[in-house]
Amino acid sequence: MAAPLEDRAQRVFGDHYPKAVAFRDLLVEHGVERGLIGPREVDRLWERHILNSAVIAELLPQGCRVVDVGSGAGLPGIPLAIARPDLDLTLLEPMARRVTWLSEVVEALELEVHVLRGRAEEVAVRDRLAGSDVVTARAVAPLERLSRWCLPLLRPGGLLVALKGESAEEELERDAEAVRRAGGVRPRVTACGGDVLELPTTVVLVERDEQASRRDGTRRRRKDR
Repeated sequence: MAAPLEDRAQRVFGDHYPKAVAFRDLLVEHGVERGLIGPREVDRLWERHILNSAVIAELLPQGCRVVDVGSGAGLPGIPLAIARPDLDLTLLEPMARRVTWLSEVVEALELEVHVLRGRAEEVAVRDRLAGSDVVTARAVAPLERLSRWCLPLLRPGGLLVALKGESAEEELERDAEAVRRAGGVRPRVTACGGDVLELPTTVVLVERDEQASRRDGTRRRRKDR
């Protein structure tokens, strides 16, 4: 039998558990009315959303620079920021009302997190966030588009961490060639939080090709001629 949910959440968040509770309470109070979560999700926020997001922290190196693309309600970015305050974390979101929500949460929970309005494919965003160590995304887009949008934000060797569902293997097989063309290498599926969640979080990992930035620079030089 799984340990009580509170015990598992405390194991994940440690001393920062009260902030995780406060985030959950904010979602319960405002999430549905502000269009952040569906009504059916209120009773399963811990297992399906907050812990589901936080457990990917086990994949992230200490002190790394992370961009959460399409952060929306703050998933996985806010749980990551709570569980891992060592991260240099930016929440990237295109919708103004969700940017307002994210800013409110960051202020209320006193998190050291940047909130930026924009889309990963925008030139200004790429210029600002390029060279990141990790990009996370949850329920944003299929891998084919996600790779094109997110891989350019990474340093060579950086890691795309895409939270996916049970069909992750099929999606990876379908989009493998598109991922390769976008500069992704060593794509694979893994699971996180097996000791915390009854249904572990399924994640697709894609590394940015070490040679990608060199090729990008060559193409830019050709265009400038």
